[in-house]
Amino acid sequence: MKDSKTLLLEGIEILCKGDEGIDFLIAPNKEKIITTLCAYINEIETFNPAYGLVGTTDSNELVIKHILDSLAPLGIINRLTKEVHTNLEPTVRKRHKEHKEDKGGFIKIADAGSGAGLPGIPLAISLPECGFTLIERMGRRAGFLFNTKAALEIPNVSIEESELEKCASPLAAQFDLITFRAFKPLEPKLLKILQKLLKPGGIIAAYKGKLDKIQAEMASLKVALPGWEAVPYTVPFLDEERNLLVIK
Repeated sequence: MKDSKTLLLEGIEILCKGDEGIDFLIAPNKEKIITTLCAYINEIETFNPAYGLVGTTDSNELVIKHILDSLAPLGIINRLTKEVHTNLEPTVRKRHKEHKEDKGGFIKIADAGSGAGLPGIPLAISLPECGFTLIERMGRRAGFLFNTKAALEIPNVSIEESELEKCASPLAAQFDLITFRAFKPLEPKLLKILQKLLKPGGIIAAYKGKLDKIQAEMASLKVALPGWEAVPYTVPFLDEERNLLVIK
């Protein structure tokens, strides 16, 4: 059994070798990213017994099934943010560029039902030019997120302690991309709420498992969508099918 830092480092090396986009993001700040992720893992392990943040007490499982799984589609998500930015009107893009330093970036990403901050915190650590809002309804988990943001000094993260339905109006049309992992199956009501949070041209990127289950889930929606695709990704040391469901 390897220690969590060694396993994390090996996993990130595999991700960087497998995706030039991930390597481009990680390589320049690898030491800082690894150090911050290790501190994050320590925060989860410290508070998990009391808060029930993740469903495991095994350090290796935490690294593989939660941290590396959150990071595995990093290259895909970064390319989606670039796509959103490219599709903006030139005047809006110029305004975003002028305010790039505001709250960690001009691309705004929401992590719906963030829980322990997965995938939001690993993504925020790796995408410092994007601003992340972690939406979490449970008070003790939101408290964990506030504490972790302060302890890890992550400037591009904000926390919204609220049910998704209740923050849909205050946060309407604020996000370029919404992601979620191990949250809820998509159904018409949830999809409508997520769409309300998105800016025009925004994207939903949901962490999912097997393709056949995604196809069944999308077929059950019976809602006209402009387009969706399941983009496969591989998690180091995990022999399970994983896909990123992308809805534009």
